[in-house]
Amino acid sequence: MLQLLIGLALFLGIHSLQSLAPQMRQNGIARWGALGFKAVYAAVSVLGLYLLVHGYSQARLDPMVLWTPPRGMQHATILLMWLSMVLLLASYVPGNQIKAKLRHPMTLSVKVWALGHLLSNGNLADVLLFGCFLIWAVLVFRAARKRDRHSLHSAPEGKIVSTLITVALGTGVWAAFLMGGLHLWLVGVMPFTRAG
Repeated sequence: MLQLLIGLALFLGIHSLQSLAPQMRQNGIARWGALGFKAVYAAVSVLGLYLLVHGYSQARLDPMVLWTPPRGMQHATILLMWLSMVLLLASYVPGNQIKAKLRHPMTLSVKVWALGHLLSNGNLADVLLFGCFLIWAVLVFRAARKRDRHSLHSAPEGKIVSTLITVALGTGVWAAFLMGGLHLWLVGVMPFTRAG
């Protein structure tokens, strides 16, 4: 569990600098230069990701159950994961209306992903992992929207074709996770059955 907590602190902490601690980021760039800062950022990110993935997988071997979610919550999670995948793809497909409207679809994707998984997982490690990501996404999204309000730049208008492509690609990725076995391969759990 300690590895999971350290991993979360490192990974989410380094990914909070731009939104929540821009002065620390600027100080790092001033001290190490842009390339040096990117190297430190990448190293801390990779170490944090390794620790949180390893710590989470170890915690799952001896789970501490806080509650048992009702079976229907799995279906809510699956639906929310579709939305999360569409939002994630909206970050990358240029010129879509989702990004034009929401401005920060990737952060919203993380928020929806974390909330969906909190609904259907009741172990302590799950609550720590998904709860921390949910809190992080809420804070970062709030900071980003505050920056948007102070910015003079307006979001470019999206196009319907790009939006349809975004939804189609997001649905494809969601289907690959749900029915194509990608979730089982990456996480070791089948979404509908929770079986490994």
